[in-house]
Amino acid sequence: MSRIPSNDFFATTRWTTVLAAGDSGTPQSAEALEALCHAYWFPLYAYVRRRGHPKVDAEDLTQAFFADLLARRDFRKSDSARGRFRAFLLASLKHFLANEWDKSQRQKRGGAITHFPLDWQSADTQFQIADAAVRGPDEEYDREWAVALLERVILRLRDEWSADGKAERFERMKGFLTVGKDEISYAEAAAEIGMEEGALRVAVHRLRKRYRELLRSEVAHTLADPAMVEEELAVLLGAFR
Repeated sequence: MSRIPSNDFFATTRWTTVLAAGDSGTPQSAEALEALCHAYWFPLYAYVRRRGHPKVDAEDLTQAFFADLLARRDFRKSDSARGRFRAFLLASLKHFLANEWDKSQRQKRGGAITHFPLDWQSADTQFQIADAAVRGPDEEYDREWAVALLERVILRLRDEWSADGKAERFERMKGFLTVGKDEISYAEAAAEIGMEEGALRVAVHRLRKRYRELLRSEVAHTLADPAMVEEELAVLLGAFR
């Protein structure tokens, strides 16, 4: 499997690439911004829903917001939230909702909005499942962001194992990443997978280590300063409490 270089957390992140381009825009910054938006659009959609907008309006608002963001590319006015892409997006969305809904409606009626290929049906189902919580929209936004982050890490792990021809084994072992250490019997899991229990314990240890590496890498890509990874992780994991 591929491994993260030791200096990965101090390399240029996706959000750093976006910020470095300012409002001039470059192919690299545009690609980085679009990748981030595609990765973390659902927390924004869910936030709009929790602010009281019905499904169809929330879809239009989310699309219009991303279209505006990708077209504008002016991040100099967001100094207070520049460090974290998560905070920048929420601050920008709040501003958009407060000041630009009328304009976006006119653009929508005129067909001027560029649409992202987003899975709205799955988004609505996911929102209905998650919306039993009673916390405020801001707190739920952080929780949805954390969920999206962890899902991306699982997908990256699955891709690595699939590339090594071990997709089926990963599907059987990934449960060790999402439950407590004592909640799955190693003996039973080893028998099911067809491994010695000792070998399974070693494999799970390596899987968890790689999971932590990818988690830190994924978080770093949303920060202007990768040194903030531990602080950001604490905030996101705290959202589950």
